Amino acid sequence: MGLKIISKNSIIILLVFFLISACKTTKELNQPFDNFQYENALLWEISGNDLEESSYLYGTIHLIESDKFFWPTGTLTALDECEQIVFEVDLDDMFDVSSQLGLLTKAFMNDNKKLSDFYSEEDYSIVKNHFEKIGIPMFFLEKIKPMFLTVFASGDIDLGAGLGEQSSVKSYEMELYELTKDAGKSVEGLETMEYQISIFDSIPYQVQADMLIETIKSSNTEDDAFKEMENMYIDQDINRMVAAMNEEEAGIEGYEDLLLYQRNRNWIPVMAKKMSSGQVFFAVGAGHLGGEGGVIDLLKQAGYSLIPLSHQSKI
Repeated sequence: MGLKIISKNSIIILLVFFLISACKTTKELNQPFDNFQYENALLWEISGNDLEESSYLYGTIHLIESDKFFWPTGTLTALDECEQIVFEVDLDDMFDVSSQLGLLTKAFMNDNKKLSDFYSEEDYSIVKNHFEKIGIPMFFLEKIKPMFLTVFASGDIDLGAGLGEQSSVKSYEMELYELTKDAGKSVEGLETMEYQISIFDSIPYQVQADMLIETIKSSNTEDDAFKEMENMYIDQDINRMVAAMNEEEAGIEGYEDLLLYQRNRNWIPVMAKKMSSGQVFFAVGAGHLGGEGGVIDLLKQAGYSLIPLSHQSKI
């Protein structure tokens, strides 16, 4: 199945997923990070708790430079073993036109609100100039939820090139999706796109607007942050990822549980149910794996054994 050409609507839907999954947090931990140190591994085997066969947990980075893309040892073998792949959301929805249209309508603010309502004249000019500089006229964006626009403000992806062969970045989700569909296996999600977009509505538009302009103002240093995250990923260092997420100021303090930790908790019973029916390959953002309240920690609390496959040592 060829998925190298992806419609712009599909890219926009996928970028909503990237935004929710990549939000940085500033959560104060109840316990020090030393209690949650894990071996450097992106691929984990899930066993025990009466499972007849092992399933797998894989941490993705949503965007990576094409020349740095790699598969950690054992990833494709694990994928081949499994009957289905489960992403944070069901990526089949990206290619369903009716689903796309329904979701895109939810990207707009309610009550006739527009971006200029949340900025001073000076700050609005900064936002307007930024988007016009990258070729997106402001009249297209005026009524879209500010947090949604933060993806485009980061500059990590060129909408013109999309995520195909001409793009300078790759998506692990899309590469895994293509392999899964080529093999005729099923794809499912841990949560719905509707739920992810509904999270936007739980964060006041002013907070979203503040996050957007902060992203734009710091865009000159964004490349360094992106490269640093890439390096952590290449090193498979989920401990550093968790620490970096907790150190970053993202303007969303007070919404960390909503964006990350509650979602992790929601996923555990869904994962348990799916694993009880057969082998599953779970692919979620690597930032969800480690730390207190991370997926590895929560699965262990639920009685499962987690083995990092790069080192084959049990924790």
